[in-house]
Amino acid sequence: MKRLLPTSTAGSLPKPSWLAQPETLWSPWKLQGDELADGKQDALRLSLHEQQRAGIDIVSDGEQSRQHFVTTFIEHLDGVDFKRRETVKIRDRYDASVPTVVGAVSRHKPVFVDDARFLRQQTEQPIKWALPGPMTMVDTLYDSHYKSREKLAWEFARLLNQEARELEAAGVDIIQFDEPAFNVFFDEVNDWGIAALERAIEGLQCETAVHICYGYGIKANTDWKKGLGTQWRQYEEIFPRLQTSSVDLISLECHNAHVPMELIELVRGKKVMVGAIDVATNVIETPEEVADTLRKALEFVEAEKLYPCTNCGMAPLAREVARGKLNALSAGADIVRRELLGER
Repeated sequence: MKRLLPTSTAGSLPKPSWLAQPETLWSPWKLQGDELADGKQDALRLSLHEQQRAGIDIVSDGEQSRQHFVTTFIEHLDGVDFKRRETVKIRDRYDASVPTVVGAVSRHKPVFVDDARFLRQQTEQPIKWALPGPMTMVDTLYDSHYKSREKLAWEFARLLNQEARELEAAGVDIIQFDEPAFNVFFDEVNDWGIAALERAIEGLQCETAVHICYGYGIKANTDWKKGLGTQWRQYEEIFPRLQTSSVDLISLECHNAHVPMELIELVRGKKVMVGAIDVATNVIETPEEVADTLRKALEFVEAEKLYPCTNCGMAPLAREVARGKLNALSAGADIVRRELLGER
């Protein structure tokens, strides 16, 4: 029997201090060569162990082998020059120096497949793997070749589909595409963003997810949120179209967000990964706070389709904070699970 309210994380977990600088996003590696390769695998084992100790049901690699959730994938592609940097505004929020697309993009070898195969060897639990979504990849680059966000997105979707099919063959149960850009470029999302995402998941037999959040707890994101008012209704712009897509799971931010819970009704019928852990604070939720968020979500999604999750990745947090939040997520889900099953 499939477990009710299976828990998971949105993606990243903190890296150990011997691998990268703690509490720092996109920190450079502290190891090199074979030591770095071994260190990444050791960190993956640690990350898996911490998820298992906390009782997380659907486990991941914690993104231990990646510096950045988007550019680590792009680094392995041809057609992008990381030495040619341009400053662009990421998701209409903050300026960043990014690499340049200088020619046709192509993928000459798998990027994460060996890591996924390694994770698969470590556990019999369901595993989820995160990839950047096509639109968010486009939004993290300067394009001097295609001169069209849509054309570049379709090319990335094709390459992501190649990677996703090989991840599925390596034993991944859920492939998640991270699309924070979906919360910003509504017209593009509905015109071609979701269509490009559909191209990325084409032919997959495993479950697919799209993760749409309000970002890590960094200043640029928290400042942006302050200007969004008392109700964050961005999901309202894109959920109707996602509801008719072939994506299986929708991952969204809920806890401590000003997202009206009733917006989940717009994706009725989909499985929903409800963010019940706030990643923008060091305050560790109580199990009852997690349970309360899940109870509210259950008004708009069937229990069989509710997947308790974190709002976003936890890479910038201290390891003990992330550990506490994982424990709270698991304990809070267990409270509601027992209520649903009529247990004390």
